[in-house]
Amino acid sequence: MKKSVLREREAGGIYTRYAKDPEADPNDYSMHIHDRCELYYFVDGIADYVIEGARYHLKKGDLLLMRPGEAHCARILEKGCYERFAINFPLDLFDAIDPERRLMKPFTQRELGEKNLYEAPDLMGLFRKACDVYEDDYARGIVLYSAILQIMTSLGDLQSQTSPGHPGKARSLPDRILEYVNDHLFEELSIPDLAGRFFLSPSQLGRIFRQTMGAAPWEYITAKRLIAARDLIRQGAGAADAALQCGFGDYSAFYRAYVKRYGVSPRSHRG
Repeated sequence: MKKSVLREREAGGIYTRYAKDPEADPNDYSMHIHDRCELYYFVDGIADYVIEGARYHLKKGDLLLMRPGEAHCARILEKGCYERFAINFPLDLFDAIDPERRLMKPFTQRELGEKNLYEAPDLMGLFRKACDVYEDDYARGIVLYSAILQIMTSLGDLQSQTSPGHPGKARSLPDRILEYVNDHLFEELSIPDLAGRFFLSPSQLGRIFRQTMGAAPWEYITAKRLIAARDLIRQGAGAADAALQCGFGDYSAFYRAYVKRYGVSPRSHRG
């Protein structure tokens, strides 16, 4: 039986990952949310990718963009090989040379779950270069910075190829639920009230969330709130104020969830 291959590296706040699973199990992939930008490059497999409810069918050479706080997960359609690259980096990576963040427009100037997909077969070499193994961390940092810069500048030429999400199509029930949650993320939300708003039972709501995002409703809501709270704390806000602003009415519950997700107390992230 062939073994999975996994190479993960970090240099200068940039994380790279190359993974190849010869026998990918559909049950092994669940929703995740980052506080960084992600460039995901699909190499092989039979899979869809779900980003905030939008579902993209993948083919070799597809590039996906996920901005901070954009929930996403792979959907393996057939058990078999699944190969991909991923690069995660902060939104301010190029601020020194691009203070207006024009390079970041493909991440920032679009709605959640829309225009995530680019057809980019010519960019595989850059991802291989970025995710290769380097003994010298300093040299690796330079290679990573250069590779990401080239990828981002290439997106301007690919802009016309972006998948427009669901143009001209009525918003589905999962779309409308996710839109409502994100519009009211920091307000008082409960699963029974949310289910009732869409004429569902809590169990039906949970099933829709798991089918759409690979996570339970409260898991999705909590993860998004925690990312927003950590961002506020890093900007200097007090932990209690950040918790309250991001929809946590109970500080002790916020604290436990924060430590569980990040492994440290909220104060550890204060700037």
